[in-house]
Amino acid sequence: MAKRLARLTNRKNLLGTAAVVVLAAVNAPAVTGFAQHAYHRYEISRPEYKAKYGHWALAALPERYRLNSIHAILLHTGKVLLIAGSGNNVKHFNGGVFKSTLWDPAADTFKKIDTPADLFCSGHTQLPDGKILIAGGTARYEVLEGDVTRAGGAMLVMSKDPDHARTFPKGTVFRSPSGVEYRSQFAVTVPAAKKAPISRGGNAKVISQEGNAKVIASEARVFVEAIEKGPLGITNTTEQYEIRGLQGKDTDTFYGVADKLGLDKKDFQGIKNAYEFDPVTEKYTKVGSMSEARWYPTMTTLPDGRVLAVSGLDDIGQVVPGKNEIYDPATKTWSKAPTRYFPTYPSFFLTAPGKIFYTGSNAGYGPSDKGRTPGLWDLKTNRFTPVPGLTDPDIMETSSSVLLPPAQDKKVMVLGGGGVGESRAATSRTAIVDLKAAHPAFRPGPHLPENTRYLNSVIMPDDTVFTTGGSSGYRGKGASDILKAQFYDPAAGAFVPAADPTVGRNYHTEALLLPDGRVAVFGSDPLFSDEADTRPGHFEQRVEVYSPPYLFHGARPRLQHDGTTDVPLGDEVTLRTPDAARITRVRLMRPGSATHVTDFDQRSVALKVVRHTDGSLAVRIPGDPSLVPPGWYTVVATDGAGTPSKAVWLHVRQD
Repeated sequence: MAKRLARLTNRKNLLGTAAVVVLAAVNAPAVTGFAQHAYHRYEISRPEYKAKYGHWALAALPERYRLNSIHAILLHTGKVLLIAGSGNNVKHFNGGVFKSTLWDPAADTFKKIDTPADLFCSGHTQLPDGKILIAGGTARYEVLEGDVTRAGGAMLVMSKDPDHARTFPKGTVFRSPSGVEYRSQFAVTVPAAKKAPISRGGNAKVISQEGNAKVIASEARVFVEAIEKGPLGITNTTEQYEIRGLQGKDTDTFYGVADKLGLDKKDFQGIKNAYEFDPVTEKYTKVGSMSEARWYPTMTTLPDGRVLAVSGLDDIGQVVPGKNEIYDPATKTWSKAPTRYFPTYPSFFLTAPGKIFYTGSNAGYGPSDKGRTPGLWDLKTNRFTPVPGLTDPDIMETSSSVLLPPAQDKKVMVLGGGGVGESRAATSRTAIVDLKAAHPAFRPGPHLPENTRYLNSVIMPDDTVFTTGGSSGYRGKGASDILKAQFYDPAAGAFVPAADPTVGRNYHTEALLLPDGRVAVFGSDPLFSDEADTRPGHFEQRVEVYSPPYLFHGARPRLQHDGTTDVPLGDEVTLRTPDAARITRVRLMRPGSATHVTDFDQRSVALKVVRHTDGSLAVRIPGDPSLVPPGWYTVVATDGAGTPSKAVWLHVRQD
């Protein structure tokens, strides 16, 4: 019996082994893939690997706080404000669902923030007191040609009344001479008509004369749509429109004028709203509205703490035609700025008093032959000096631009980019310009590993630039996300590989340096989810956090200030540390404010270090507000191996 059982057992073992062999042969690719994946997980978890390449990990973001992150802003409280607005989701827009989430990366806690308007695709920057100015956003989603069912376009609302402004509510009806009616999509206020001396000469809009003065009609623009669907509302001729509901002399005083109303594609439309977000109260407060509606605008902090607003799509979906404006945080109001045209989200860097450098990077919208040339813009004279030397100048949409550290060197780098619109063109080109040169010009930099658009670039405490993600195709088409990351070392002029991220990032992605030295990456909005481009994509709501190699090099320098968190430009600050002997550099770093792979706020300023006999360090803040715009900064000390301290916060003010 025992021998028989042994024979049966051996037979079963042989059959089992044979089955495993057969299954392994059938599923060899799967078995091999599993083994490779398991080894890769082992490899990237080894201490030696982390110390050389760093390490990625997903943040534990509870589902109730998840959102389509379009904007990511580091606040002086150490928390990160994530803004979705409607999050490129037309159902959310139509339902009035606008989202913001506050993330505390130190405590790993989250909080929902009441969001007052659709801030999707707004512009933002830090103000001198640490509040965040957020201006513009979405008034209307785009409708592609073929999906437009009602003719629409711009209606000029005219007024002959020289004494009063007049507001017409949303839904006001304009009737054409043939009886076709159109409804306004927004409220519109028409200013009072102007009076001017007759001696000033002719004006096509003069509509009456009062004594020695002429009355010039005022106008305001509003988007209208035909009440009835179909081609009946199409018109290509200039006509005057009656405003329904007016009576008496108002029927002659107020009227509409339109010259083209059609069924062509309707682009996104911007809003004029502006808000300040307070990091302390964690609330939005409405401030004065802009003169122009803006969607995809750039906000740039000026040396005096005011903010320049440029470009964006207006209230009828056209690029704002060079009508720029300036926000004054003291009065919460806007005033006119020099007129100059730029495509949407132009990459601007404050490089000298009253001077802005435009790299040519932008996020699209606007003709390919207008406003694309990089150059220096003098705001006082409104003179624009082109900067030559950029290769592939027609492949700058969705490219990345960064003010290389330290900011005193005034060197700016552009990285990658794509062709205009939905072009398949992309480039691995990088280029660097030295703005301190007598005649600045771009020179070639090292190539990226692949042709890349939507690349995030983050300034690091060790004076390198961390770049990650992107795709070679428009919005990741053809499964073209690039799961690569690297460091650019300005001193060596070369890229060094970093650990590969696990989450693809393309359109609508942002990256920020956190106070503890890690980098958080948010968002991504692919058109499709498969290589054949047949399945719709889904917005990426996971947050991936990168720990650079310097966090695996042993003990970090310790740093704290002497209790002073508020310091004037040009003043000295004392830093306490038991590690003074090993600290080789100190940097003043402006926190990031990122959207659409652009970050106009981040910059790293070198501070001169003086060692005191008591072991403390003294650093002096530069006195130039064009180098150090007023606001909150982090101070980071780095040792000879490039290992940084945790950041301490400092408020730099202009007396």
